Amino acid sequence: MIKKIKPAIILLLYFLLLQSAYGQLQKNVTDNLKQKFLRYSEAVPREEIFVHSDREDYIAGEDLWFNLYLIDRQSNKPLGADKIAYIELLNPENLPVIQKRILLDNGFGPGQIILPDTLSSGTYTIRAYTNWMKNFLPDNCFMKEIRIFNALSSKAFQKKIYTGYNFKNEKNIAGVSAASYPGLTLRINNSNPDNLEIIVNSDESYRSDNKNILYLFIQTHGLINHVSAEKILTDITRINIPKEELLPGINHITIFDSKGLPLRERFIYTPEKNIKTLIVNSSESYKTRDKVSLNLTFEDDFTNTTNLSISVSPVTDETRNPEMVDYMVFGSEFGLVPRNVIKGRKIGEFPPDKLDSLLLTVKSNWIEWEKILSDNLPIFKYQVENKDHFLTGKLLTPDQKAPDTEEYLFLSTPGKVAGFQYARTDNQGNFSFRIHIDESLKDLIIQPGNVTKKHKINVESSFSDKYFQAEVSPDLVNSLVPLYISKWGVDFQVSKIYETSYIGNRVIPAIEPIIHKRFYGRPDVELIMADYIKLPVMDEVFFELLPGVSLRSKKSVYEILISDPVTKSNYVVAPGLMIDGVFINDPSIIRNLDPEFVEKIDVVKEKYMIGNYLFYGIVNIIMKAGDYSSVTLPDYAIRMSYKVLDPVWSFLSPDYSAAGLMESHIPDFRNTLYWNPSVKPDKDGKTRVEFWTSDVTSDYEINIQGITSGGKLISAKKLIRVE
Repeated sequence: MIKKIKPAIILLLYFLLLQSAYGQLQKNVTDNLKQKFLRYSEAVPREEIFVHSDREDYIAGEDLWFNLYLIDRQSNKPLGADKIAYIELLNPENLPVIQKRILLDNGFGPGQIILPDTLSSGTYTIRAYTNWMKNFLPDNCFMKEIRIFNALSSKAFQKKIYTGYNFKNEKNIAGVSAASYPGLTLRINNSNPDNLEIIVNSDESYRSDNKNILYLFIQTHGLINHVSAEKILTDITRINIPKEELLPGINHITIFDSKGLPLRERFIYTPEKNIKTLIVNSSESYKTRDKVSLNLTFEDDFTNTTNLSISVSPVTDETRNPEMVDYMVFGSEFGLVPRNVIKGRKIGEFPPDKLDSLLLTVKSNWIEWEKILSDNLPIFKYQVENKDHFLTGKLLTPDQKAPDTEEYLFLSTPGKVAGFQYARTDNQGNFSFRIHIDESLKDLIIQPGNVTKKHKINVESSFSDKYFQAEVSPDLVNSLVPLYISKWGVDFQVSKIYETSYIGNRVIPAIEPIIHKRFYGRPDVELIMADYIKLPVMDEVFFELLPGVSLRSKKSVYEILISDPVTKSNYVVAPGLMIDGVFINDPSIIRNLDPEFVEKIDVVKEKYMIGNYLFYGIVNIIMKAGDYSSVTLPDYAIRMSYKVLDPVWSFLSPDYSAAGLMESHIPDFRNTLYWNPSVKPDKDGKTRVEFWTSDVTSDYEINIQGITSGGKLISAKKLIRVE
């Protein structure tokens, strides 16, 4: 009996140990997938921008009004980390004609573009992104097509067609060929309202090689929905996932082999449940120069933390761009294909089979398993601009190569109280300076720390030059010009004749200009020239008034030295020499200055370290002009005027309740009736918007876009008639 029991016990123990090993293997693989996915999502956050413009059709010379919404892809909430958005207007040839930097305040940024009246008629593109998003261009940016018509030009309308963007390439996923295990297929049955059915067909070869195991991973916009190990014992395996586990949006389903390598992926769409609505109450029709009152009522969770932008403009022939609610389903994560298919339609209007067909053609340009499973996270050139704006460039040798070693560069802001900072190049010669974010015009001088190597400085544009490929298709018969455009053109020309402007007050920037302090602090010597008798040359100024600082000639070459306050002997290294806060390398420039125009001299006698850069004392000559105008800029330095932010103006519309305005004979031919980029409900979720109609009879569309602090997207439209 004992002999018979022992083999059974051994077999049972073996089976239990095998099950434990399999269980541990499964846990290790699923944990590894989770950890690497979470690590990647944290290191590579996804930002999305949506731009609400007042219209989609414009006359050349008009104002284009817009509001930017910066949204975190994972949480769907407004993103307050970035302070700057980059917005461009690209012409039909896909070249930028306007570029602006716009201040973002807690994820929102209003702005305005004056369209040049020289623009040709054609399809233009509004493109917007942040500095962080530049790491992933041309994919990770907002793009929206508008039409601009030049009423004074008979040239053909230029239609833009994007080329060079391919549909999903299924040759490999994360380096695993789709030809691997040809007997493995993945199908999805999404017809059941409660469960998602995942159907895996596998042959004996796959099951044998992978110990009858595969791993299932489902994520939605960077958030894990489901991870599991699944046994596949027969040719067909059906896996049911409760739909309550799936987040609204595009669900990304991936199956992995027993080693945790991805094999197949599919995308499905899960719609939002219990969509909150915005109720817009107003009269249906109005007279000209009549007061319009819009009463906006929000659901319970639409509190005063909601931000809305509202446009009122004439109804046009078509809507070519999706509203925010529909745009953010795909965002920029899935490239141009979805936005070109959806255009102005609502996703809910698409039949399920049409949407499934669309999802077979897309691929995420953010969630890429090859990068996620890599042991090395990517290194990014462009960082989030949450405190300062980054001014970047490249230092090159005379033969246009990167320097062999790290090199220092200096950035100075000339003035009586000058700004200064330094940067070091990386192994590619790249450098970056931090510029305070405000609207002030800055005078910047950049120069290499070592001028003997004759390096050249190239400052980069802060706007990216990575664009999708596009070509122009001219409309030779001019069939694309709608009838209402002629009327808009006349209305605009009349407004120009009467010099009617709809630009109101300047919006006060949220960030004030920086007040500079002397970067070297309080100097050891602060020589004010007016306190002393006038001396004819700088040699005598140094000799008579600056003990411990010598200006002398050595073999017809001038040098300035500072003696160590402790040892009383001169430093072996020359001090940092400056004029109006700008470093100079030739002491003879200081020697040749006329003391009559010098206001004061600051001297730091001790060694002074800024970061990792050491100065053996500092001599700063401050001129009465204080703008570095008394010195010729050397050829190794560059000087540039630089403004980080473009000013923002408010939209102005007449108020006909004012005395005498109702009877005014000045025509009111606004093509945009009303624009407000910042409407917030009260604590009860209600708000009231009022404006006046113009002299133009037409059907108008009220277009409202917005988002709550909790990430609820809002898109609402209503039609009114002016007759």
